[in-house]
Amino acid sequence: MANTHQFQTEVRQLLDIVIHAFYSDREVFVRELVSNASDALEKLRLKQLTNAAVYEGERELRISITTDEEAKTLTIADAGIGMTQDEVVEYLGTIAHSGTKKFLEMMKESKGGTQDLIGQFGVGFYSVFMAADEVEVTTRSWQPDAAPVKWVSDGKEGYTLTEAAADTPRGTSILIRLKEDAADFARAEHVRHIISKYSNFVGFPIDFNGEHLNTVQAIWMKNKKDVKPEEYEEFYKFTAHSETAPMSYMHFSADAPIVLNSVLFVPEENPEIMGFGRCEPRVALYCHKVLIDSKPENLLPEWLRFLTGVVDSEDLPLNISREMLQDNSLLRRISGIITKRFIKHLEGIAKDSNDKYESFWQQYSRYIKEGIVTSWEHKDALGKLLRFESTFTEAGKLTSFADYVSRMKENQKDIYVLFGSSRAQLEHSPYLDALTARGFEVAFFTDGGDQFVIDSLMKVEDKEIKAIDRANLDLPPLEGQPDKPGLDENQAKSLTDWIAETHKDTFSKVTTSDRVTSAPAIALQGENDISPEIKAYLKAMGQPVPEVHPEIAFNPHSPIVQRLAQLRSENEELAGLLADQLINTALLRAGMLEDPAKLADNSQALLEELLAK
Repeated sequence: MANTHQFQTEVRQLLDIVIHAFYSDREVFVRELVSNASDALEKLRLKQLTNAAVYEGERELRISITTDEEAKTLTIADAGIGMTQDEVVEYLGTIAHSGTKKFLEMMKESKGGTQDLIGQFGVGFYSVFMAADEVEVTTRSWQPDAAPVKWVSDGKEGYTLTEAAADTPRGTSILIRLKEDAADFARAEHVRHIISKYSNFVGFPIDFNGEHLNTVQAIWMKNKKDVKPEEYEEFYKFTAHSETAPMSYMHFSADAPIVLNSVLFVPEENPEIMGFGRCEPRVALYCHKVLIDSKPENLLPEWLRFLTGVVDSEDLPLNISREMLQDNSLLRRISGIITKRFIKHLEGIAKDSNDKYESFWQQYSRYIKEGIVTSWEHKDALGKLLRFESTFTEAGKLTSFADYVSRMKENQKDIYVLFGSSRAQLEHSPYLDALTARGFEVAFFTDGGDQFVIDSLMKVEDKEIKAIDRANLDLPPLEGQPDKPGLDENQAKSLTDWIAETHKDTFSKVTTSDRVTSAPAIALQGENDISPEIKAYLKAMGQPVPEVHPEIAFNPHSPIVQRLAQLRSENEELAGLLADQLINTALLRAGMLEDPAKLADNSQALLEELLAK
């Protein structure tokens, strides 16, 4: 005999909200019901472990899903813990355990801010009414003496309860009679896609129309000692839709402060280098092996977008549709834990296999540099992962800041770097003169944006990083050098005063200096000046560019500079042309010459003046 029951007012309100407001995509109701089936199986397994008497205790723990396109039905069944009649009323018809009443009260207090509330309540079953005209739940409890029950509802006013057939097996079967506009959920291919998308790693077998679907295991939930290398490779190829093996993988689990299980992979090749555009997030977020978001934007920092894999946390508070995380602070904590662990993973590769790490660096160096600029909390650790060439390495051979520091001279307190377009260009830089004379190593950085990276890093292992093209470079005195002929103090002052006057308001300072030996003059970046790279960036962004007033340092031992000092009294016009030639050449080599045509015009004028004599 059928018993008709009315939904409580709060339940009707909840159903209306679920059906019309919460879910942005109808397909998630399939995920919710599969997750509920998995939970029921897990609870039954726990009962079996306690040696409790279980009805049909030998029945295999699995989920069965069938579609009937002609009848417009979808059935999701499990062999799990099942429900008694009282439990059916309690879970499906009242507010006792769903938390419906409290949920609605809190929603009212929040004035509609439901996205922060709904994850606290187990009401995912009601999502079925987004697609269902009628739902028929047939269930039998694990308790041997419990009678089977059938619950039927259209999700509007109430439901009916009857006793189910005596031969009803243990577990729960949900028959969904679909609305006309939801007929796609009776199509096999459509439902197969949804199951593969959201529930492929559920911990129990899923039979779909007689076919076993979830054949790939959730290896991230296993102890890594129990996972073979070929299983990682198979899992990567399946989840990344790749035919190649990954370059590297990290299997990481934690119990505190947050329960986390993850497997992250570094692809063999960087897709951004290959011209496929900027990568979207490819590390999926799971909870209890059920997909929450396949492309969560805030799970990992932007500079780790090259990774692919899975992060699973049972501590995640989820909303009713599992589409929004309630607690963003928790997500940030997860991000911090995974990021730190992956940095340690890279440190381990660098320590154990230099060749493997260099292969990684060739593909993914830009991301590490991006991380230094954008992730302040990780920049020091990332700085140790930087690789570069230097005056102490052969062309094409890379070194690290740790190795650099290990080679520092006793009287060297800073790390010295130089920026340019290539090693060949930097090896001929006059800025190297003073460092080479002292036996100091200089690191070469030749990628666009490197100056932003080093300026963000500032120091490594308590050693400050100094660019050797800066005017304020503090070097120890150079001892034991033979005296060289050159300008005396008065001649040097007279020359620099004259150039400062003839180029008024152009340079912050004009000096002679022993910092340069291979060139007549060098241009040094002033203490408060922006670098040429940053200046070019501001121009490209259409931002105002502050004026730059570099220093010019002349080599007092250069025969050309000595001759320039003499020319002032002999032929001031020629001296002016020569001075401009030396200055413009120095600015050009420093990347500070605004208009290279000036150098060409000056060269022509200088040649004409010389040939006229």
